[in-house]
Amino acid sequence: MNEKIIVLDGATGTHLQALGMPTGICPEKWVLDNPDILIDLQKSYMESGSDIVYTCTFGANRIKLKQFGLDRQVIALNKELATISRKAVGKNALVAGDISSTGKYVQPFGQLDFEQAVDIFKEQVSGLLQGGVDLFIIETMIDIQEARAALIAVKETCQLPVWVTMTFDENGKTLTGTDCTAALITLQSLGADAFGCNCSTGPEPMVDLIKKIKPYSKVPLIAKPNAGMPKLINGNTEFDMDKVEFGKYSKQLVRAGANIIGGCCGSTPDFIREIKQYIKDIEPSPVQNLDTSVLSSYSKAVSISLTSPVKIIGERINPTGKKTMQQELVQGKLSKIKEFAIQQRAMGANILDVNVGMPGIDEKETMKRAISLLSTTVDTPLCIDSSDPSVIKAALRIYPGRALINSISLENKKIKQLLPIAAKYGAMFILLPVSDEGIPNTLKQRCQVIQKIYDHAKKYGFSKKDIIIDGLVMSVSSDANAARITLDTIDWSAHQFGCNTVIGLSNVSFGLPERKWLNSAFLAMAIERGLSTAIANPNNDLIMNIKIASDVLASNDPVGRRYIQRFVGSKTDSKTKQPESNKIEQKIYNAVIDGDRENIDELIHQAIKANIPAGKLLQQYLIPAIDKVGDLFEEKEYYLPQLILSAQTMKQAYSQLEKHLVAEQNTGQINKHKVLIATVKGDVHDIGKNIVALMLKSHGFEVIDLGKDVPSEKIIEQAKKKDVDIIGLSALMTTTMHEMENVIKLAKKERLKCKFMIGGAAVNQSFAQQIQADGYAEDANNAVKLAKKLLSNS
Repeated sequence: MNEKIIVLDGATGTHLQALGMPTGICPEKWVLDNPDILIDLQKSYMESGSDIVYTCTFGANRIKLKQFGLDRQVIALNKELATISRKAVGKNALVAGDISSTGKYVQPFGQLDFEQAVDIFKEQVSGLLQGGVDLFIIETMIDIQEARAALIAVKETCQLPVWVTMTFDENGKTLTGTDCTAALITLQSLGADAFGCNCSTGPEPMVDLIKKIKPYSKVPLIAKPNAGMPKLINGNTEFDMDKVEFGKYSKQLVRAGANIIGGCCGSTPDFIREIKQYIKDIEPSPVQNLDTSVLSSYSKAVSISLTSPVKIIGERINPTGKKTMQQELVQGKLSKIKEFAIQQRAMGANILDVNVGMPGIDEKETMKRAISLLSTTVDTPLCIDSSDPSVIKAALRIYPGRALINSISLENKKIKQLLPIAAKYGAMFILLPVSDEGIPNTLKQRCQVIQKIYDHAKKYGFSKKDIIIDGLVMSVSSDANAARITLDTIDWSAHQFGCNTVIGLSNVSFGLPERKWLNSAFLAMAIERGLSTAIANPNNDLIMNIKIASDVLASNDPVGRRYIQRFVGSKTDSKTKQPESNKIEQKIYNAVIDGDRENIDELIHQAIKANIPAGKLLQQYLIPAIDKVGDLFEEKEYYLPQLILSAQTMKQAYSQLEKHLVAEQNTGQINKHKVLIATVKGDVHDIGKNIVALMLKSHGFEVIDLGKDVPSEKIIEQAKKKDVDIIGLSALMTTTMHEMENVIKLAKKERLKCKFMIGGAAVNQSFAQQIQADGYAEDANNAVKLAKKLLSNS
């Protein structure tokens, strides 16, 4: 793709509706019944310049098809639809097997089991393969974990190329809070052959997104934007950008670094023709090897290099020497793991080492639970630490990011098992210069072991940017030359071999008194010699202060920005920080903030046992806590996973309190206003609507959820029957947004006095005013605020 720019097709769904496809039916089944319409459309795309057309299998997975009673026809349906696309373009264009979301969040962000999601996508892949597709496109994903599941499904089923595009907002984040760079790093490391963005926005914001991720990309980038923003005109959904303006932006997208261009909602063959015209004389941006080492969590990317501040790998999530943590792990609890993660993140850890190895537990299952918990608790990438390769494999499979493995040595058993695992899941790894012959005693011996491990790693596609070399710290109490050999190893690895480096800091002082002085002095010396990362306790102020100061002196902190931030900031914080309370009420408040479902029941039980009124707990602690969570969400401190966890914790706490509230006769203080919510007719997406329902319930509203694809007559009938205060309407698709207006018109005809609020990716405040809704909420938190506002004004 360094030779030419690949042109994709344009919209399918919006175009089929314009050609007569009704709303509320299964699009895939309709196309099977009317194949000539799709054939004509895809021929038009090919003749307009599309090098690739997508099969009409966007929702052809088991979960989506079950809504239409077609879940047992997945393979046959996908095969036949792929065959139709092949008939349309013959050998004149490639056919991409189109895979998209199931409509459910995948664990740890939702309830759909990860392996079940992989199996669901494998079933669809099988049908598309039988239909003769040339490659696969995983598109319009908002959940990084679901995108991973689909990608793994393709990679484990065949060897065809697979591309992935996700949807991002104007800030470059998915609905679940995954930054576009983190998504790129995660998916290209896992084996995506191209990555990019589709749908989401018009082309203008997508230019900035492509520019942002280009420096981190080692695969071709894809841009497939909408034709601007949708508007409802005379009952029809239209987009506000014409083909000429769209074509001009395609040139900007290519210059920003996109190698593959197409159109999404609202685009037509004429748009593709304009793209072809505008990019015909532009040379594509070359696809280059990534020139930096990058890890990712579900939400953000962390770069490691010799010219950036040293990254701290927090060492505290390890049961060795921690009796309380050991006892909890035996009991199946993870509270200490969560506590240590939050503390280390707050104290400046950039990566968290996770080790749960101890006797008396199932290490593999405990590690999987810990990975799921930490993936929704902190935004730091994880370092998977275990002596058991099967534990590392299980952790990497479900981790929604690019992890670091601690570690791979030249020991025969480890290198043979771990390198294939690391390669399959795209992990970076710490190279430990140890062999079956033991620990090398000289720099020359260590360099030889490092070279041998790297030679093995290259066979699996690893570059030096995928490796962090362990300087192998030994105690100076037993070998006076140990520190010098480690420093020489760091220097050689960084400046001659060209790899990032790491040390387990505290090992150097083992067996000696006042270890902090040796540790901190050794850290400063190692940074001067080229250290990139250190495994240390970020709660140790001396260590962290020395690190920050050394970053300045090693020219890794330009103009001392982080140094000033730390020390000026600490003085300010000391004046404003409140002492942590041991009061049970405060613990309940914090449990909601932290989404601590594991302990909330016991905390509520303790509070009731202590005769704290249920009404007081609700009004003074639980409701303020969930309100605070909403504020954090709005300020982009929290994202959807944290919002959902906190709302679930709040709901759980409320269910424990409910009988006590009735007994205290405090129910009058609780907001029992009724909200009916539904996804409108023709739209089978309900993931956003379900989150709104959860948040409303957590704030004490009584929610009547009618589900998805609900006719306007049923909505009005139930609203009258239940005497609701508010009707909330959701639509994700541009082709169904007009149905909201029909509901509101029918409500006015029936003289309903309730308020209307709307939401969904396809709508905005302007549209709300146009259809005479009382308000628009862009997310679940704002839906709660809007509901309260509407009721206060009534």
